[in-house]
Formats: sequence, structure tokens, C-alpha cells
Amino acid sequence: MKYLTSVYWERGNVADNNQDSLILLQVLTGRGRVLMAAVCDGMGGLAQGEVASGYVTRRLQEWFYGPLLRAIRKRKAYWVIRRSLDRLVYHMQEQLSQYAKQEGICLGTTMTVLIIWEKTYLLWHLGDSRVYRLCISGMGKGNKDGAECLTSDHVRGNNRLTKCVGSFGYERPDFKMGIVKAGQAMLLCSDGFRHCVTGREISDVLAPKVIAEEEQASRRLREIGEVCMKRGERDNISAVYIKAVK
Repeated sequence: MKYLTSVYWERGNVADNNQDSLILLQVLTGRGRVLMAAVCDGMGGLAQGEVASGYVTRRLQEWFYGPLLRAIRKRKAYWVIRRSLDRLVYHMQEQLSQYAKQEGICLGTTMTVLIIWEKTYLLWHLGDSRVYRLCISGMGKGNKDGAECLTSDHVRGNNRLTKCVGSFGYERPDFKMGIVKAGQAMLLCSDGFRHCVTGREISDVLAPKVIAEEEQASRRLREIGEVCMKRGERDNISAVYIKAVK
């Protein structure tokens, strides 16, 4: 399996800085191509959101090139990989809590991580960033054109986060595992990317069947971002697009 990919990272019209952090990594191994993408959205109502999100993405990158690839080379089971990243989240939580205590602040970030290894995806999630699976017709029983949200928003009340990585105590990430077929696409995005657009608009603009090149995907991500800003989005706007191809 190969991947057509693109990223969008925009401070927006209102925010003073960009507290979102993204990563998109892929390596061809002896056991197939491995891709990891992540979106981390620093909590804007707290201090140093960009520090929290940047720290988490840096640690995820270290984990990708270290424990994850070692596990794949050794043919470890998927539950071993899941447990490995769960341990990393716990350690990151402890480190951010210690930092917050030293600085006398509270800080946190969402964390949405997607790994695709051949036809299997593994998904870890904390917060209100999202992952959509964008399907095409003819992909099998029950699949239709559209955007299927694979994550649940951990929020209550006035969009107050109930789960994150930060100085609030450990929460085990939601975990999901499934299959990605050639021709399907995955979209990871912060809440700023999807607040002002509908799922139908996302699926129409980013439909896998109409995107054949990475530059095309980049233009369409930018198109959605610009619409969000025109409609009054005040948050940072970030997204990662991945289309699986043969």
C-alpha cells in the first residue's frame, strides 16, 4: 500500500500564535510501509498550549522511529503496540504535570494518532480533534460516499474538554482498529478545521475519487481552511489528509 498525503497548518485570522502541532511520517520496512500521522491541539484557554502540543508530537516521533518500528520488525502483535503507546501517554502525562507544577500553570493538548500498516489502521484519541474515513462507492456492503467520523469528542458543556494529555491526571486514550482499503482516505483535523463546515462539505471537497495528486489535496485542504476563516472560525486550523493507493 502507498499513500497520497498532504497537511494544512494555519494560525487563522484571530489567534496570536498556532497552538496546533502536526506530524506525518512514513517508512518502508521489510514488513511493508508504515505511516503515522498525529494532530495535537494545545488548549487555548490555558497557558503554553503550543508547548504541550509540541512536546507530545516530539515524543510521538521518537516513539515511531524507536519502539514502534522495533515492534514491527520483531512481528509483535497489535496489542503490544497499543500497550506501548498507552505507556508513552502515561509518561507524557507525568512529565507535563511536573512541568506545570514547576511553572505554576495548567496546560494540556488533545492527541489524535493514526498508524496505518499495510491495510490495518490503529487509532488512539484524547480530546476533540477528529479522524474521518472518507469512502468511495463500491467499496463493499454498507460503504457509501461520505465522511465517517471514527472518534468521539471528549467534551461537555461549553466545549470543555474532559480528556486530554496535560496537567489533569492520566486518561487512557480511546483505541480503535480497522481496515483501510485502496481508494479510501483518512482525515485527521483539529476542531478549528471542522467547526464551520459540515461533514457533507468535507466529504464533497476531499472525496478520494476526485483527488489524484498531492498538490490537489493541498489545494482542497486550503480551500476548506479559507472557508472556515470566512465563516468566522477563531481557532487554529490544522489537518492531515491520507489517501491509500495501490
